[in-house]
Amino acid sequence: MIAAERATPATGAGSSPFRLDDDAAYRRWREDKLARYPASIDDLIVEVKDPRALSAAERQALLQRCARASMAIYASPVRDAGKDILRLLGAQLGLHRLDANWLADEDGVSQVTVAAAGGRQHYIPYTNRPLNWHTDGYYHPAARRIRGMLLHCVCPAATGGETALMDHEIAYLLLRDHDPALVAALLAPDAMTIPARTDEAGIARAEETGPVFHVDPGDGSLHLRYTARTRSIAWRQDSVTLAAVAFLERLLAGDSPWVHRLRLAAGMGIVSNNVLHARSAFEDGPGSRRLLYRARYLDRIDGR
Repeated sequence: MIAAERATPATGAGSSPFRLDDDAAYRRWREDKLARYPASIDDLIVEVKDPRALSAAERQALLQRCARASMAIYASPVRDAGKDILRLLGAQLGLHRLDANWLADEDGVSQVTVAAAGGRQHYIPYTNRPLNWHTDGYYHPAARRIRGMLLHCVCPAATGGETALMDHEIAYLLLRDHDPALVAALLAPDAMTIPARTDEAGIARAEETGPVFHVDPGDGSLHLRYTARTRSIAWRQDSVTLAAVAFLERLLAGDSPWVHRLRLAAGMGIVSNNVLHARSAFEDGPGSRRLLYRARYLDRIDGR
């Protein structure tokens, strides 16, 4: 194990298994998490008739999977839905505080597709290039933590565009089992800094420094703020933090059994507590222009 170079930060959550000073609670949570975790990606999929109007059983099935794996996947026959499909679905899962990021449409829902012109074309999500591992809103301040994220596939690409997913709670578990000092480093309030974004008018987004793991002081839930990018990011320059970052990089780059991969078909979607995710490169074709709707929330899905 790596010796901690500073005191373990307090999480502020009185009963959370994510407190480093409560090993008994962590061990109980760990045993339950692994016992209930879905055996394969097929176990995450719920067939629903219409995401805009879930039945009680469909809603419960989605909530149960989110409780076990921080995410669920739905498959539906709905092919021609408007963007309100995500707002209606989110409300049924307890998501109401939609985060209207600057690249989203006026209703706060983003259309993730290849942009031929305008500001979006300069950002990887709006290209056909691979999108590396991250959680949404990793550049946001603490007051705007993205805790819930929904995706709905309107049309897949002609080829490629595979989505990779990993429960951030599992990432925490593996990191803590390896060495709790690495978790302590990523709980530090200065673990990761995203430099300011500037445009022709000056600073468009201020520099943002904060932890990677954060334990909510109200409900004890775990949040992850992470990006695998190597540019426009600054990690705290001490051996423990850099070792923790290297551990996560190896975990996500390898052939981990904890990584779920699928190619969303039309009518499918993902509901999650902003788990780690990535996307492979893709190519559009005639009649197959990849389009996903995305909604980000300050709320989380609570299936307990």
